[in-house]
Amino acid sequence: MDWFNTMMASVLPYCPRWMARPFAHPYVAGETIEDALKTIEEIHSQGFAATVDILGEHIQTESEAHTVRDEYSDLYEAIGNTNGDCTISLKISHLGLDISEHLAMENLMVIVNKAQEVSRGITIDMENSELTDITLDIYRKIAAKYDQTGTVLQAYLFRSLTDLKALDSHQLTLRICKGIYREPPEIAFQTKDEIRNNFITLVQSLLKGQGTAQIATHDPILLDSLENWIEENQISPDRFEFQALYGVPMGDRLKKLREKGWAVRIYVPFGEQWFDYSVRRLKENPRIIGYVLGNLFKN
Repeated sequence: MDWFNTMMASVLPYCPRWMARPFAHPYVAGETIEDALKTIEEIHSQGFAATVDILGEHIQTESEAHTVRDEYSDLYEAIGNTNGDCTISLKISHLGLDISEHLAMENLMVIVNKAQEVSRGITIDMENSELTDITLDIYRKIAAKYDQTGTVLQAYLFRSLTDLKALDSHQLTLRICKGIYREPPEIAFQTKDEIRNNFITLVQSLLKGQGTAQIATHDPILLDSLENWIEENQISPDRFEFQALYGVPMGDRLKKLREKGWAVRIYVPFGEQWFDYSVRRLKENPRIIGYVLGNLFKN
């Protein structure tokens, strides 16, 4: 069955979008803000926090960038009326960075002002390595204006530990993830073990320093290692949280983390650009195709 799931995952990008929709459903919280709010409410009812992302990146026109800006402002207005812990994550290329840094910053500041108005956090997501420097520069500028601002470092990049040390402060909120973009061996670790080792190094260095760690992984090896280290070193629960993508199967692992009194946040993507995101998730975990097909035939 695994070979069938893998084959299906490889051909889905070339199929009509309607064929992919049932397989996308587990990973994407619909296309509208209303859809996302329903998912957020469900997540909160389970005792988890949430962070929400409007899918899309590399906008090519000013009008599109302004539309995305307004959608994020509306999203802040909506989550500002929810009772649970909910933040927003966004990419600067989605705000017009490919057109100009000025446009992206202008749009981002409108969104940050709305975040301040409703007192909700914002995370500036990391993209491919060509945007690392500018993303960190923009993060520093925004964090100086709004203290509920975070950003991301990717464990597969050689430079990430140096970047972490340069960013370290009491104000720092930093998501550590493995990284999803293809990067050359000149700048990035290529093996699973190397990436895992650097991930652990980054989280431990961050928690030995001054900042707050957002540990974003589904890898049970990393979770086992970091859970043990956190307990052995008696790290205060207000210094870290665990994060996972909406819909990625993890059994009862997240529930067990929460039962330890540790914060767990679910990353919730939604929007009209669901197709490409879903294809990427299915390639990472082809078994979801088997689950979906099994449920379809049961109905």
